[in-house]
Amino acid sequence: MLALHTSDWHLGRGLHGHDLLAAQAAFVDHLVEVVRAESVDVVLVSGDVHDRAIPPVRALELFDEALSRLRDAGTRVVAISGNHDAARRLGDKSGLLDPRIRIRTDPAAVGVPVVVEDADGPVRIYAIPYLEPATANALLPGPDLAGADPAGAASFSQAATMRRAMRAVRADLDGHPGARSVVLAHAWVTGGAGSDSERDISVGGVGNVPSSLFDGITYTALGHLHRPQVITPAVRYSGSPMAFSFSEA
Repeated sequence: MLALHTSDWHLGRGLHGHDLLAAQAAFVDHLVEVVRAESVDVVLVSGDVHDRAIPPVRALELFDEALSRLRDAGTRVVAISGNHDAARRLGDKSGLLDPRIRIRTDPAAVGVPVVVEDADGPVRIYAIPYLEPATANALLPGPDLAGADPAGAASFSQAATMRRAMRAVRADLDGHPGARSVVLAHAWVTGGAGSDSERDISVGGVGNVPSSLFDGITYTALGHLHRPQVITPAVRYSGSPMAFSFSEA
């Protein structure tokens, strides 16, 4: 299976007062061209599709156009919400889309994969949207972590929340030994280097997620950090399609 990992499109974002929508539309053109030229099986979008919860109308239209064009190019799309997205707003359209387009925003569904078939069999793609610890804890499958730590801080850290999500992923994988697997996640993973343009998602200074949580996953497609980075050979940030600060140049 040939997967194209992208993230952090931030449609609707400006740069020092300049509108970037024309440049972002050019990125979509390039993305569709690459998908056609390389016969990409699935495009992964690891969160922060939009730059804010209520994006400009043109940014909404551009994402809809991108999905339609990618579908027409013969690929599948699996996308998750990031910390900049309004998860409910982004997820509302998921039921109206072609079955080849999957937008996952519900923490309760992290253990339910999107299964993509290729010549070698199925690939199980687990889509973990951005998990705000204080709210995701009540939505994730499995035992509630509240009260697990007397001080409360560890239970509501990014690491504890992601650990719980990955338990749900592994519970499903346990029933499919040897299966190829992909995880999409939007988080700050230990070892990643930030830039000037990311929003801080740490909670009480415990924002980092250890990369070891993804051990055994064939490929983990991360979003949130805006520079391409290799955390381990199988855990990577794609980076955003364009620089949003001089520190990313």
